[in-house]
Amino acid sequence: MLRRSLLALVVAAGPQAPPLRAEVPAPRTHRVEIQGFAFVPSRLEVRAGDVVEWTNRDLAPHTATDDDGTWGTKAVKHGASSRIVATAPGLVAYHCAFHPRMTGAIVVTP
Repeated sequence: MLRRSLLALVVAAGPQAPPLRAEVPAPRTHRVEIQGFAFVPSRLEVRAGDVVEWTNRDLAPHTATDDDGTWGTKAVKHGASSRIVATAPGLVAYHCAFHPRMTGAIVVTP
């Protein structure tokens, strides 16, 4: 009798169970140090929705500016940071607007 009641309870609760959903990982923050007139690391792999943060360790101001001109940080002074949120999947090449030889890349995956 107990077994039949338990089975009836399981069958009755089945349709009310919440649907299964794929877990989406929480956004991560990836840090890039600007030091010695270079981006360290110079290449990152991030997921769409992740944050990329640049911190300037040089005395000179720097930017992180998309080669296509789609986005860019303002001048980041010594000791300061600036961040962007990675959105569209693909390869994003960037540089410092003040020092164009400073380059980096972000690979954004879905």
